[in-house]
Amino acid sequence: MSPKSLFQFATVVLIWGTTWIVIKSQLGLIDPSWSVTYRFAIGGLALLAWCAVRGEPLRFPRQSLGFLLLFATLQFVMNFNFVYRAELHIPSGFLAIAFALLMIPNALLARLFLNRRITPRFVCGAALGVAGVGLLFAQQLAMPASREATILGLSLTAAGVLSASCANVMQATPAAQRYPALPGLAWAMLLGAGLNALLAWGIAGAPQWDPRPVYLAGVLYLGILASALAFALYFDLLRAIGPAEAAWTGVPIPILAMTISTLAEGYRWTPMAVAGGMIALVGLVVALRQPAPRPAQA
Repeated sequence: MSPKSLFQFATVVLIWGTTWIVIKSQLGLIDPSWSVTYRFAIGGLALLAWCAVRGEPLRFPRQSLGFLLLFATLQFVMNFNFVYRAELHIPSGFLAIAFALLMIPNALLARLFLNRRITPRFVCGAALGVAGVGLLFAQQLAMPASREATILGLSLTAAGVLSASCANVMQATPAAQRYPALPGLAWAMLLGAGLNALLAWGIAGAPQWDPRPVYLAGVLYLGILASALAFALYFDLLRAIGPAEAAWTGVPIPILAMTISTLAEGYRWTPMAVAGGMIALVGLVVALRQPAPRPAQA
């Protein structure tokens, strides 16, 4: 990676490694869909302001609306509604590790739609990653009191991973390359905020707000840093080095997230959980440690 890509990589890891625990502060008093709405309304407006400062064009051709709506629905509606609800049922660090498996559907979809190779090394590493995550969650599943919640949390996480992966690969398609990255991301966030507001109103009724200062601080952190800044950096990184390679961020992020979860949520590690976490991370490294992919032969 270039120095620019390395900076983007490190910044994304630092922000998204702390995002999981901040999401916890958004849960409890109001419906998660309203929190997602506020997050992306703030994120979209912040990005638009930044684009205006940079002098980037804010108008988009009409033919781009369908692409932006689909991307917004996958990335900013489906993905984050699944994620926020999953955190109601499983520790935030667990969710981060499970989300690290995003590189598997990223690579599969990139092979299907972008003609990128999948190597035997990747298949072996992906299998290790899945096995490790399975061991990590085995402890939760073994406890009758938490089994049902864990299964629901895992199901929501899997749905979020698949939604995010589809959106990731969309950003690497020729269609995405035709539009300015930052203005497109800003409008997609605002479209996502509008769709989330409709969803939230249908699920929970009129807008809700949590008066706690920690909630406001969390909304601003998630909207400005974790959404506007981190997504701008991540999707620029994704376009520069590819979907599977950008998923390398999934290796250090769960390490940071699990460390924070252990300290903040009081998670107690067992030998099986430690082994599962280590196997999952080794699997990610094995899967991603490969030469830059080349187009497959016709």
